[in-house]
Amino acid sequence: MNITNNFQISFSGLKANKLRSVLTMLGVIIGVSAVIIMIAVGQGASKRISDQISSMGSNLLMVFPGAGQGAVRGAGGSVNTLTLDDAEAIAELPFVNYVAPELSSNATIEYEGQTWTAQYNGTTPDMQGIRDLSTVSGSFFTEDDVADTNLVAVLGKTIVDNIYPPGVDPVGTTVRVNKLAFTVVGVLASKGASIGGQDQDNVLYIPVSTAQKRLLGVKYVRLINVQTATADSMGYVQSSIESLLRDRHHLASTSSDDFNVRNLASVLETAENATAVMTMLLASIAAVSLLVGGIGIMNIMLVSVTERTREIGLRMAVGATEGNILGQFLVEAMVLCLSGGIIGILLGVAGAKIVSVLAGWPTSVTMFSVLLATGFSAAIGIFFGYYPAKKAAGLDPIEALRFEK
Repeated sequence: MNITNNFQISFSGLKANKLRSVLTMLGVIIGVSAVIIMIAVGQGASKRISDQISSMGSNLLMVFPGAGQGAVRGAGGSVNTLTLDDAEAIAELPFVNYVAPELSSNATIEYEGQTWTAQYNGTTPDMQGIRDLSTVSGSFFTEDDVADTNLVAVLGKTIVDNIYPPGVDPVGTTVRVNKLAFTVVGVLASKGASIGGQDQDNVLYIPVSTAQKRLLGVKYVRLINVQTATADSMGYVQSSIESLLRDRHHLASTSSDDFNVRNLASVLETAENATAVMTMLLASIAAVSLLVGGIGIMNIMLVSVTERTREIGLRMAVGATEGNILGQFLVEAMVLCLSGGIIGILLGVAGAKIVSVLAGWPTSVTMFSVLLATGFSAAIGIFFGYYPAKKAAGLDPIEALRFEK
């Protein structure tokens, strides 16, 4: 008896007990679909986080005021140790492409009676290169605007949508930022949400000098963004920045840094590792239902062996070997699992798309998850089908023929 005959006999047996076969496969179907959905959600989350971190800039170092945990406070402005002169000095270091200091706060934006609350970001034109900002109308402000403390602004899409009538080009108009009149010189293309869920389009960019002198009355900056020439040079540039700032801030060798340099590549790697662990944890939890489905298949196969004892005895009597019987029942168990696996894959792909639509969360069904689910379901069939198959193959032909239900 060859493998083809085993498959034919297996399908005939499944057709003869359709309801039992479907109920037996149910555990595998649920398990496979759950594994695919969980992996799809996890990988979708990983891609979303990677995209959002990457949207902040490539090869990016971020210099915050304050040391260690103080750097977190510094981002909020309670530690003020960084200046525009620091940013200009960093720009002179080797392998540095762009340097953009930041000074931001919330403000009320007003245009012809329409008001909107948004964040303004005082920076320099280098921010365009770091954040890959592009304009759909007008242009970014210039270094001359920074040098002359000009009242010019570049608006994000969310601000435009909420204070301007449809069809109006904001370029050349005047908006008030906390009552101070600014001329709009550009409108940015949409960037979407940040990793923290913050709307990156609900921001307007102004010269950092204007933010310091005309809006906040301060001399410090709250963050310095540094883009390196290559990813390989990030470590060198980070060390150079640390040495430079310690020297500029006249820190003794025994003193702690009064700044903190964060490598965005390290942040991205940490986030990707965390989501990978989360994905495997979710998939492992979902795989438990596959094991339950496997146990259900073993139970049904044992019942099937008992019900078909006389049939097994008859096959042995006409020449079937133990290997033939073992192969027949193993194939039957695998057919159950693989059929359930295929249905589970289809439901899993559909379920992942439904989750993406309903939750607004991206999902990513990969060939890896499909192959993993298929291989796991086949392994479940072999593992849990072996004992019933072995029991069937070990029956004594004479006793089997005498068996009465």
